[in-house]
Amino acid sequence: MPRLRQVHRHETDDELTLRMYDRLFGPERDPVDEPGTATGTPGDWWTVFALVPDVLQHAVRGFNLYRSPKRLVDPVLRELGQTRAGWLRGSQFVFSQHCKSCRTLGMSDEKIAAIPTWSTSDRLDDVERVVL
Repeated sequence: MPRLRQVHRHETDDELTLRMYDRLFGPERDPVDEPGTATGTPGDWWTVFALVPDVLQHAVRGFNLYRSPKRLVDPVLRELGQTRAGWLRGSQFVFSQHCKSCRTLGMSDEKIAAIPTWSTSDRLDDVERVVL
């Protein structure tokens, strides 16, 4: 269950939000009242992103901000933090998705496996420990 309010279909007239709701949840279905995507996830992050249509657009465009040459955070540190957040919140979806991203960025499986128990692991450097 997300901490932020989810946006019901009837609460928005944003075209992108409505298109994504149709695509992910089915035409005319309210994903707050009837959660669940075809892939089995609740899909509640889409309904929360709809609170700020620019954020939803960012997600739909493949999180281009992450690939921007102007990015302010090292991608490995960003993914490390997001992976840990998924673990702490008990979100298997977030945790597993960001573990994949960590691997894509070249993080070793041993380091990824150490994320849940980072405070007792010797696999992480000082900067990574600060992030966690």
